[in-house]
Amino acid sequence: MFSRIDPPLRPERERLIQSLFEDYIEMYASRDERLTTRFSTNFSGYAGSSDILVTDRDEWIRITRLDFAQVPERIRIEMLNLSLQDLADDVVAMTAFFHIHLPIPEHILARETARLVLIFRLEGDDWMIAHSGISVPFGLAGDGEIYPMANLRERNRELEALVEQRTCALEDANRKLEALSNTDGLTGIANRRSFDQALAREWDRGQRAGTLLALIMLDVDLFKHFNDQYGHLAGDACLQAIARLLAQSGRRAGELVARYGGEEFVVLLPDTGLDDAGSIAYRILEEIRALALPHTGVPAGIVTVSLGVASLTPSRNYQPEYLVEHADRALYRAKQAGRNRMDSASAALTD
Repeated sequence: MFSRIDPPLRPERERLIQSLFEDYIEMYASRDERLTTRFSTNFSGYAGSSDILVTDRDEWIRITRLDFAQVPERIRIEMLNLSLQDLADDVVAMTAFFHIHLPIPEHILARETARLVLIFRLEGDDWMIAHSGISVPFGLAGDGEIYPMANLRERNRELEALVEQRTCALEDANRKLEALSNTDGLTGIANRRSFDQALAREWDRGQRAGTLLALIMLDVDLFKHFNDQYGHLAGDACLQAIARLLAQSGRRAGELVARYGGEEFVVLLPDTGLDDAGSIAYRILEEIRALALPHTGVPAGIVTVSLGVASLTPSRNYQPEYLVEHADRALYRAKQAGRNRMDSASAALTD
């Protein structure tokens, strides 16, 4: 089998993606019912004999079982080409070209090339199949068919258009998965990965333009105590409420609100000095107090936050993490001073 890796992958990621693909092919070729447990609840796919995008997991399981019932014996997959893609830490994809050898006296499938696109997403501890699209260059199957036995030859002339269609579908799926990989699953705002990318981008822009860049780091006060007292569902609801408030506050051009990790949030503020960033942070502090979410574990009796603010002009002699370090130090001082307040810091960087 010819295998092409593009772009180059780290060895451990290549082994992971290859293993996911080989497991899928073995289960499919052997008509293994366990394959139906591997589909994500947010699944989408095209069956080889259908032009309809299936977005219902149960419908795809029905199609898979129909496939297995139509040809219950093991089939042979003759691989021609395989391309692996590492799209994100939790998203991988693979595109395979192959011949299908069915256990029947029918050789057209064995001569023609099928194309399979698979996208896996890490959900919890398991890699689940988020998208499956197979392009089989034959006519549409009849009722009760997956493999179009009744009209195999007609579809040959449609191969070029069909491959183009599937390529567009994959590009669209990749765009959606890219957005998904940059979003925090609990709060719906940007995640740490998205923040790191935005920070690097704005740091470079600040170097070129000589403009200020500010960062607000926010930590929910005594959040572990909140979870212990009210439960993790209430803790999730608390983080979601704060994320909504921050998202509503962060409306300026280029401004990014993200969940940094756990109960920490960040607000990235391009073209913003320390005074203006401090004013924004103080407004956020007051708005969170106004939410009046009960928390008997803090002196105020409501959910409060501590904030650290930093602002500087990016320099090519420093890394973007330098801004994070200064905001984190200011956050630490706010906590040491009794929480439910903000502190700020600025740094002059020289080239």
